[in-house]
Amino acid sequence: MENDNRKLARKKLQISRRRFLRAVCAAGLGLNPVLGSAAKKSGKMRLRVIYVLSAVKQKSRDWPNLGFDFAPEMEKVNHALAGAFPEIEFLPVTAKGPLQAEKILLQDMFSNIDGYIVDQMNSLNLVVPFIAGSGKPVLYTHLQFAGTGGFLINNAMLMRSKARNVGFVSSSRVEDLVEAVKCFEMAKNSRANFDFAKAVAQSRRQLTKAPGDLSCTEDPLELVDVDECLRRAGESKILAVGYPGVSMSGVPLIPMEMVSYTQLNAACKAADQEQARAIADRWQKSAEAVVDVSEDTLLSSAAMYLGMKNLLQKHKANAITINCLVGFYGGLIHAYPCLGFHELLNEGLVGACECDVRSAATMLLVNALTNGRPGYISDPELDSYKRSIIYAHCVATNRPFGPKGPANPFQILTHSEDRKGAAVRSLLPAGYMTTTLEFMPERRQVLIHQAKTIGNDPEDRACRTKLVAEPIGDFEKLFTQWDRWGWHRVTVYGDLKQPVSALAEAMGYKLVQEA
Repeated sequence: MENDNRKLARKKLQISRRRFLRAVCAAGLGLNPVLGSAAKKSGKMRLRVIYVLSAVKQKSRDWPNLGFDFAPEMEKVNHALAGAFPEIEFLPVTAKGPLQAEKILLQDMFSNIDGYIVDQMNSLNLVVPFIAGSGKPVLYTHLQFAGTGGFLINNAMLMRSKARNVGFVSSSRVEDLVEAVKCFEMAKNSRANFDFAKAVAQSRRQLTKAPGDLSCTEDPLELVDVDECLRRAGESKILAVGYPGVSMSGVPLIPMEMVSYTQLNAACKAADQEQARAIADRWQKSAEAVVDVSEDTLLSSAAMYLGMKNLLQKHKANAITINCLVGFYGGLIHAYPCLGFHELLNEGLVGACECDVRSAATMLLVNALTNGRPGYISDPELDSYKRSIIYAHCVATNRPFGPKGPANPFQILTHSEDRKGAAVRSLLPAGYMTTTLEFMPERRQVLIHQAKTIGNDPEDRACRTKLVAEPIGDFEKLFTQWDRWGWHRVTVYGDLKQPVSALAEAMGYKLVQEA
């Protein structure tokens, strides 16, 4: 797997001039300047600013959300750069993918461009590897809770390829981007072998918040021994609806059975309507707030929960994971499973997003090891300015210490990307140690890092639950594994480093420290 990733990195980073010419002959230049046309040639340093997105007003169901207007965000960056560096000529454009990246590079071969700022605003648009292949200094950044997934994965790939011409900024402050731009001047005034990545890293580290008080609230764990954990895991079963999904595992860690959308829909349709209404009423009464979610949507979500519960009982399983985005967007299911997953997690079962079988298996293992504590799947965001990691997703438990533990407040909102259905914002407790994991059976490895929870981010962009935590250990190291492990992580409350280490040893797995 690692060799394959290295080959992929090399392939993406090798930009062919011949390929540029073919693309341009086929499609013409057609660049899309942003908020003003490119200035004429002058003696100034010239930096191309590339905003990576599908459309200035988002037409797709993606982070941050359908209908999002990127124009004010781009203007904010343009204004900050122009104000801080009047002596530099900034030339902004947008790019959707490789073809636009190649067009930009071809034009810039004749435009005396000194370097590039690439701002990832949508996650799935692949541009930066091609720009990095130019050999010129590239400063890679992203819009928080927007282009995060693509940024983390692409950036880790570039780091693994040891691209000395690419530096990165991952901060909620535009001032940190401005500070890093000074490295372009250093590069221009230095020799050809200047290490731009190293210079940007030094700037980033100087601006990263120092570690805070990492002492945590006492949180006694109820652990089972390794043999009992493995016995319970061996007796577990995952139902996978719409498989394959986010993560395909070549070596099953937990027994898995595939179930069709048709079977799930039939189970939901057969749900007792009076029971579904009682559950929907309970959710409405117990939620701190219900925002833009109708009673009918709550009722269909309750029927989804009962349908999933019925399938688990019928198939003698204790975990279910659904390719929910494909299912809902394609009309294959008629309710998001978020509230149902929330309910299953509170009961000590597993409901896992996006048919992510690997994360579902990880959740089952930590559930067995801790005698019932639920895992929380998330798409993390890293903010160097605050030295924080934000675990973001549209579903989470509100009983992080287990079914018999205390409940924290939660809210019911629409699903973030399309503003439809029902999802959960769990306001998880601060001050506690968490352990974040992924078990990867094909490599026989366990990825692990730990963090102290410090609050919940209310930002409307992207997923609803956003647990904010301060990582324990080397914050910079957290940028390195996303290309090898993907975006999802599973977080559980409690200091599980030692018990997970013992479990990994018993399984013959290597522990990989992510921080």
